[in-house]
Amino acid sequence: MSKILKIAFQGEPGANSHIAISEAYPAAEAMPCPTFEDALSAISSGEADLGMIPIENSVAGRVADIHHLLPGSGLYIIGEWFLPIRHQLMALKGTKLADIKTVESHVHALGQCRRIIRQLGVRPIVAGDTAGSARDVSQRGDKSVAAIASRLAAEIYGLEILAEDIEDEAHNTTRFVVLAREEKWAEQNSGPLVTSFVFRVRNLPAALYKALGGFATNGVNMTKLESYMVDGNFFATQFYADVDGHPEDKGLAFALEELKFFSRELRIVGVYPAHPFRATFSETRE
Repeated sequence: MSKILKIAFQGEPGANSHIAISEAYPAAEAMPCPTFEDALSAISSGEADLGMIPIENSVAGRVADIHHLLPGSGLYIIGEWFLPIRHQLMALKGTKLADIKTVESHVHALGQCRRIIRQLGVRPIVAGDTAGSARDVSQRGDKSVAAIASRLAAEIYGLEILAEDIEDEAHNTTRFVVLAREEKWAEQNSGPLVTSFVFRVRNLPAALYKALGGFATNGVNMTKLESYMVDGNFFATQFYADVDGHPEDKGLAFALEELKFFSRELRIVGVYPAHPFRATFSETRE
């Protein structure tokens, strides 16, 4: 009998991360964790086999905590998943829209549903996460309180959906990365691939410009570049980047070699298949 894969996520049952796990790994067991630190620790300790962690959203931008936690976690990215986010307004069964005085959810979910919150004239209250707010509404038994969460959360906590797909932007999508304890590079030429890495440039004039020049001259497409401070130091900046391709591809190999020359640190954190959703990224030219 094969072992059931256990995948850690931050949040409570019914969270969007839970949905991503059910789509990407239908036979796996989803393991809820209170914080991102707890989820990463569960992977590192072996309590969980993998982790499904959100890294950025098309409306809210990057999930800042992960960019600080991932480089020091010692974990590796082995895959990615894109999940369209569909928010539902839910409350106790029998509740009418006119009964609602407050609505609770994660700060990002509230920000992504401003239109309906204004229309209803209700007061938004920030909660720890979307599914947790659904659980709280279910347990409190107060018809004046609603939650914004997923359809799965409504099912789990026995709530009634009063308004469907209330997000302001139809393109609202979250990108997740799949984390593992051990490095597992996708095979070269096995299809569209993504290479993710973190680096710190040397303290030299135009070091970042020179470090990244190799990607342009070697025709490597960089799809993501973000910077953040290290240990609260304004002068110690670390960068996280995603590029198309495999590190052994000729162009990317040359680009990484040039980057290494101008960097004091460089670590590849993952080489993995590009999710099919990326095919929708291509720019349309008029």
